[in-house]
Amino acid sequence: MKSKDDVRFYTHLTEFRSYQDYLDSRVKPLDLYYTKSRQLARKLVEQGIRGTILSYEEFEATKAAVLAAQTPKAKSRVKRKTHVSAGKVLTDAFLKELAAREEAHRSGRMNSIVFLRDHNSAGQEISGYIDYANRLLTHDLEPVFRGDQKLMPLRSDLCFYNWTKQDTASQCSPNYEVMYDSPESLLFRNKRDNKILDLEFLLAGGSDDDFQRIPVQSDLYTQVVLYDHHIRTF
Repeated sequence: MKSKDDVRFYTHLTEFRSYQDYLDSRVKPLDLYYTKSRQLARKLVEQGIRGTILSYEEFEATKAAVLAAQTPKAKSRVKRKTHVSAGKVLTDAFLKELAAREEAHRSGRMNSIVFLRDHNSAGQEISGYIDYANRLLTHDLEPVFRGDQKLMPLRSDLCFYNWTKQDTASQCSPNYEVMYDSPESLLFRNKRDNKILDLEFLLAGGSDDDFQRIPVQSDLYTQVVLYDHHIRTF
């Protein structure tokens, strides 16, 4: 068990619903491409191929300590922050689409992926695929809906690419596993219902009952595409 002084460095563990999700966050796309096995890639990560990693027992104990250390004020703030888009005057089509989906993503009925292409503050062209439900959980998006900030791809998102610097990154999220059939073929598997999003198939005009590709014309971003996914419950 980590000490109270150490616990604050592990607050990110609360983002992971399981130890497997924690390991998945350290698995790289090339690990999956060469091993052809999620289980083997996880085992390599657990053995330290990506640096120091918590054991299952350490993960569970540290995550519990982090949750226990949260102050009542912090817990109540998390409970209150439910609809950050509520009451905002929205004029951009993309922000309207995000707002319309916020409640469904917070409640777990949807797991949409957002593709964004735009320029960062340094004028560099970047693009990426964002797990919208996870971004709502891990970041305060109220400034985005107020118009004070822009929703931008991050290196911690499902996929990130800086076209100017030729820099790329990819991470699994609590909701999606990033998969590669080949270095050029990108797939996303939803961890809740195991449905797979094939980007190239939908881009080529294919029809998918599980994912809907929705291009959005935005005055704020160079390119926006929503990949809507409704979670099926049986």
